[in-house]
Parts: sequence; structure tokens; C-alpha cells
Amino acid sequence: MLNTLRNPAFRHLFAAQIVALLGTGLATVALGLLAWQLAGDNAGAVLGTALAIKMVAYVALAPIAAAIAERLPRRAFLVVLDLIRACVIACLPFVDQVWQIYVLIFLLQAASAGFTPAFQAVIPDVLKEEDDYTNALSLLRLAEDLEQLASPMIAALLLTVVGFPVLFAGTVVGFVASALLVMTACLPDRARAKDSHFWADVTKGIRIYTRTPRLRGLMVMEASVAAAGAMVYVNTVVLVQARLGLGDESVALAFAGFGAGSMLAALLLPRILERFEDRPVMFGGAALMVAGVALVPLVGGLASLITLWALIGLGFSLTQTPIGRIINRSARKADRGAVFAAQFALSHACWLVTYPLAGWIGAGAGLSVAALVLAAIGTLGLIAVLRVWPAEDKGVLSHDHPDLPPDHPHLSYHGPHHSHAYVIDDLHRRWPKAT
Repeated sequence: MLNTLRNPAFRHLFAAQIVALLGTGLATVALGLLAWQLAGDNAGAVLGTALAIKMVAYVALAPIAAAIAERLPRRAFLVVLDLIRACVIACLPFVDQVWQIYVLIFLLQAASAGFTPAFQAVIPDVLKEEDDYTNALSLLRLAEDLEQLASPMIAALLLTVVGFPVLFAGTVVGFVASALLVMTACLPDRARAKDSHFWADVTKGIRIYTRTPRLRGLMVMEASVAAAGAMVYVNTVVLVQARLGLGDESVALAFAGFGAGSMLAALLLPRILERFEDRPVMFGGAALMVAGVALVPLVGGLASLITLWALIGLGFSLTQTPIGRIINRSARKADRGAVFAAQFALSHACWLVTYPLAGWIGAGAGLSVAALVLAAIGTLGLIAVLRVWPAEDKGVLSHDHPDLPPDHPHLSYHGPHHSHAYVIDDLHRRWPKAT
């Protein structure tokens, strides 16, 4: 897996991702403390609203940002967004009203909605071999999991000697360092689609998603993942403190169990994907998550909760890590950024629904009912995946069009007998008979 880091461009991008993640983790801790300072007992409502604003920004702005990115140099685009994020974070220590937090969080997440899909789309252009790309996806997943463990510990150590506003300074340093590392990376030129129009580019990723069977299946699977994952992210603190009667350190241990399971899967995935196709691996991971959430009513102690959360984390990584491979096979190089943005927006739309659902049902009907309802939603999603995502899922289709005249635009673009990814490309959409 580490051999992937021999590629200098990926090495710089990976380092940029690590420092940005660490900075984001520090900001998460500092934001919670800032909300407490401004709102006191209403801090939870402030953070919940900030989370909703984050999701709305992701869903609404990611496709627009992707269309803008296609018209700009990719390295400059990434660097500018990193610097925008640094500037926004630098303003947070000076806010004295809750509404100012909401405005700054929207601006921060608007920049992230552009940065993250564009960053994801660069990686397969840098690492063209699928094995290298798979290793890169596992490394990136490991980095995210390690950040969830490391950032709170680093924040706790810093808070013993400095006030929480200093954590925002650490985040600024992280984003600036990320910008510098991206600036030093040698990135390949962006592939551009012919006759590209801005608003067509905004909707392009969504249109490719709805016309590609494996991507439709992936979208339904993301709904199952969000249903199961929301139980972990929203209700862990309630499970630990209200049901089990334990303290803050036990909440951290439960989340650590989830992270440990996710990291184990990321380490094992490159070998697993050498033996098995993506679809059964991802389906198995999602099924493991749903089954784990269905067992929540049986949890009777911290040890059983940590074990269960580790299994759900294992399933989470099995499901999420191969997504880049699926998108890479399902879009032409010129469309890849748009499809990554569509994935980013649609997956966060699922979380936007399941986050409040998990909280409302848990608060109104109890945690056991919430777990069973979310598991039922996840199960319905998995049943739909089996129907929507073909079991015989070929990455590339070789075909010809004997019914088309030799001067047809599709044939002049691809040739008389050709292969391309299992996705309906622009020319197929423009001339329906070509499908």
C-alpha cells in the first residue's frame, strides 16, 4: 500500500489531505467550545443547525462548484479554496453572535463542497493503474480514520496550555500547509468535454448517475449506509450516557471502536478487492452496518457497544472506500469531476435526512425504536440495491452500432467498433438511437 507514496504528485496530495484533516479536527473541537461560550445550554441546537447548514451547502453547491472547476486550472482552484477555508476559520475566534457562526460555517462548507470532489477527481488522473488507485483510496480512508482519533487527543493536549481559540489557529495552519503542498504537486492537465455549457455541466453528474445502473445502485446503497451510520454519529453519546450511565471518556472509547473497525477494513481492502468484485464487497459492508444497528437494543455494556461499533465501522469502510473505483469506471475522464460532485451531493443528501431522523426518533420513541427503524430503512435500501445494481456488472462494454451511418457523430467520436465505460456519454444522450 505504501508503494503508492512513491508517486511524487500523490505523495504531496496525500500530505495535503493529512494536514487539512488535522486542522479540520481541531476546528471541530474548537467550534463546540465556541458554541458553548456563546449559547451555553443551547450549544447542541447551535451545532445541530451548523451541521444542517453544512449538509445543505454540500448538496446545493457541489455540482455548481464542479462546473466552475472544469473552467479553471485545477491546481489553482484547489489552492484558492484551501486559502478561502483558512480565511474563514481565521474569522471564527472573533465572532460574538450565533448568527455569525452560521454565516461562516456556510462559507467554509461552500469552499469544501468545491474542494473535496475536485480533489477526489484528481487522484485517478495521478494514479492511472487501478491497483495503485485502490491503495490510494485505502490510504485516504486510513488518514480520515486516524484523524478522528488523533485530532481530539491533540486538541485535549493543547487545551491544557492554551485557550480554545488557538485551535482555530492550528486549523488555519493546516489549510495553508495544504495549499502549499497542492501548489508543489505536478498535476496532469484536466480533460475537457467538447461543446461544454455551464448549466449542462452543473446537471451533468446527476444525469450520468440516473442513467448508469451501477451508480443508481450505489446511490441506494448510500441511503442504507446513511441510515445505519446516523445511529452511530447521532446517538452514541445518548447510548453511553443515558442508557449505560457512563461518562465522556466512554463516549470517546465507543467512537474509537468505530474508527478501529474502519481502519482494519481499509488495511485489508486492497487484498480483498484483488479476489472479489466491488459490488459484493460493498453490499456485504452495508449489510454488516444494517445488521449491527439492528442489534443495538441488545447492547448491555460498554464492551458490547464498542464491539458492535467496531463491526459497523468495518462495514462502513468496506462500503465507502471502493466508491472512487466505481465512479472511475463509470465516467469518462472529462466527466469525472462532475460525477464525483454528484456523488458528494447525493450522499450528503441522504445524511441530511437520516441525521435528524435518528435524533427525532431517538428522543421521541427511544433508542431501541430508533435503531430498529433505521435498520428497517437500511434493509429496504439493500433490497433495492439487489434490483437496481446488476449482478453482472461489467466495467467496460465493447459494442458497435450497425444501424448508424458511417458519418454519425457517435461513430466519428468513438470509431465503428469501440469500448467505453458503462455510462451513457454525452453523444449517446444527444442521439438516442446510439444507445
